Amino acid sequence: MNAHGKAFKYGDNVDTDVIIPARYLNTNDFKELASHCMEDIDADFVKKVNKGDIIVAKDNFGCGSSREHAPIAIKHSGVSCVIANTFARIFYRNSINIGLPILECPEAAEDIQSGDELKVNFETGKIENLTKNKSYQAEGFPEFISEIIQAGGLLNSLKKR
Repeated sequence: MNAHGKAFKYGDNVDTDVIIPARYLNTNDFKELASHCMEDIDADFVKKVNKGDIIVAKDNFGCGSSREHAPIAIKHSGVSCVIANTFARIFYRNSINIGLPILECPEAAEDIQSGDELKVNFETGKIENLTKNKSYQAEGFPEFISEIIQAGGLLNSLKKR
């Protein structure tokens, strides 16, 4: 399982209210949620993001509320994974539960810039910055997390058993 796309770079403490503003939480339509993803921090994000693109951020990405809407909005906007220095723990678990791959890699989070072309190998944790001809090493996913992500989330994974 791999990802390949363009980087969208954000800073520290990107909270769930910025990822998907509370005013849009009255819907369970994933496409509707995705259409408002990141709009309070990057109004053009949904116009620029393409399937496979990658969000890169610094510290504490996904802090704030425990809502699953935030990783759902990211995943359904077309983003293939999120790389950050650190994640809020509840966001981390919610992301895995809905099948959104996320990797902690401080070196990549610091060095990657918006627009860089990236390739990510989830099994090995290798992140390649094709624009800068550099690579970074995150920890690959253990088998049980890979199975959850490949199934599209925890519930789908449990249904397969």
